[in-house]
Amino acid sequence: MKTNTFQLNETTIQDIQQAFRDNKLTSVELVQAYLDQIKAFDQNGPKINSVLTINPDALKIAAQLDENRGQDNQGPLYGIPVLVKDNIETKDPMPTTAGAIALEHNFAKDDAFVAKQLRNAGAIILGKVNLSEWAYFMSQEGPSGYSSLGGQVLNPYGVGVFKAEDVGGSSSGTGAAIASNFAVVGVGTETSGSILSPASANSIVGIKPTLGLISRSRIIPIAESQDTAGPMARTVTDAAILLGAMTGVDEQDAATLKSAEHVLTDYTPHLKKDGLNGARIGVDLSFLNDKAPEERAIMDEAIEQFKTLGATVVEVTIPKSTFESDVLWYEFKRNVNDYLRTTPTEVPVKSLADVIEFNKQEPEHRMKFGQAELEKSQALSDDPNNPTYLEHRKTDLRTSTSEGLDLVMQEHQLDALLFQNNRGADMPAKAGYPSITVPSGYTSSGHPVGVTFSAQAFSEARLIELAYSYEQASLKRQAPDLESYRV
Repeated sequence: MKTNTFQLNETTIQDIQQAFRDNKLTSVELVQAYLDQIKAFDQNGPKINSVLTINPDALKIAAQLDENRGQDNQGPLYGIPVLVKDNIETKDPMPTTAGAIALEHNFAKDDAFVAKQLRNAGAIILGKVNLSEWAYFMSQEGPSGYSSLGGQVLNPYGVGVFKAEDVGGSSSGTGAAIASNFAVVGVGTETSGSILSPASANSIVGIKPTLGLISRSRIIPIAESQDTAGPMARTVTDAAILLGAMTGVDEQDAATLKSAEHVLTDYTPHLKKDGLNGARIGVDLSFLNDKAPEERAIMDEAIEQFKTLGATVVEVTIPKSTFESDVLWYEFKRNVNDYLRTTPTEVPVKSLADVIEFNKQEPEHRMKFGQAELEKSQALSDDPNNPTYLEHRKTDLRTSTSEGLDLVMQEHQLDALLFQNNRGADMPAKAGYPSITVPSGYTSSGHPVGVTFSAQAFSEARLIELAYSYEQASLKRQAPDLESYRV
């Protein structure tokens, strides 16, 4: 699709900013072009169903930004439309729902810290995207990408071919929307794999940051020990720009205080084509999928490319814990109860117990796939000093750090560990460590595969170097073919 002479599909932040400077594009034209794209392919045609709510003020905000363009101190996202996952509060006239019918009237009076950072950088919040309901913490029985309020998100690479859950989750809407060119960049959230999974499944770049690098305040929670927001984009460059715009210390989120000495507001100096030269990358082959030979072949090809680019690839064994932790369920009850108490009076639920009972009133409509995870959480204690909870959290930290990632990385002097898609997400999630996933190819059916680098806390800059080096050498991403579905 073109707006005047500007090519919209697969455009980047830098392309758009250059078009603004050359007076070949306005923010109003850009927003309208994305709205047209959403109408043609998300609401009609293949009906990707990724965008849950459009910001009715988006064009007005764009017009204001056009009028003020050229003034001092305009941020790196000035005039750039961004889609955010619908568990992030914004002051725009859009509810924040987590895909749950119980929260369809949850209109916030102010922005989440992340939304404020986006606006401070000049971004236009174009809309909110669908997700796996309650960030896939309601039921494991249903497909990823389904919510009672929004329905099922589809994978743009396999409309009518792939199974519903092949869209990945829980940031399914962000992944599918950005892959489909419904916005320049998007924001997802992750507790364990919820950025990495949909990013790799939709052939885009996703960064799951170190816990505390990005604030979680006014984001509907799962678990304070693992939750984070993060950027999702079609290129490493755009993901790096978005990451820098989102970071910052927030007094409302104590976890961000530890990032003060590590946070960057600009990660673009780390976009290095030689980032893999001299790097040491560890790979535990058991995290590569031998049951899918085509996917394994794609990973093997990527490993060979790392070597060509000057990296040393070391085969390692990552200790795997068999401990079954209930940390997420303990924290969900406590965190969600705290959140719901702050919602407007129009929201009919003020506790997790209320949500469970609300869903039971119309089970076919409100809990099509059950609510086993909600009920498991409700049965546990919400006391932060509960001995079982504390022991489980202590075990999670030990097995993921000193007996897990730290142990392996220090023993082999690694820059990062390599995983396939989100297959290694659990351990970095428990440790609070960062990961980045990059498109690495497609199977014969067209299903995307991603390579994922993980490393220790606050190593985002190094991970961006590795990811950018591989991306620029391989250039594997291809846009999905949605035009054939145009009606």
